[in-house]
Amino acid sequence: MSEILKPATDAATKAAETKPRPAKPAPAATGQKAQSTKAPSTKERGAAAEALALAFLQRQGLRLLVRNFRTPGRGGGEIDLILRERDGTLVFVEVRQRRQRSHGGAAASVSALKQRRLLFAARHYLLRWAQLPPCRFDVVAVQGEGEALEIEWLRAAFNADGL
Repeated sequence: MSEILKPATDAATKAAETKPRPAKPAPAATGQKAQSTKAPSTKERGAAAEALALAFLQRQGLRLLVRNFRTPGRGGGEIDLILRERDGTLVFVEVRQRRQRSHGGAAASVSALKQRRLLFAARHYLLRWAQLPPCRFDVVAVQGEGEALEIEWLRAAFNADGL
């Protein structure tokens, strides 16, 4: 069987005949420096805060075991940092970042729901341990920007009864 070819419609013909617009010249071609006016995303600011918190805690003598531990499946939890104190205590750390102290600041943003998710994730992580070490839940609050950046370490920020 042969195919019947239909003539192109006017709209299709016009679309095929339109020429692409010329691209704007790159900043280097015009002698200008490329400037990034795009502010860092929330995810990028969070990753930077985690890196600052980790460096801070390592200077305090803690040793990193796991970064961004996630439980499998939907609805689980994530622990930003799992570290170990010199005395063997496992420290589960939630890092919170805020540019401003409004609404109680970064540490106040760890809700009861978030605490339950952290406990769930910690229980899941501890399944791999034959003997349970002492555990603690800390919050590291990174607040401000640039020169006004503050790091606040809240040890035993919430109770982990029943862990």
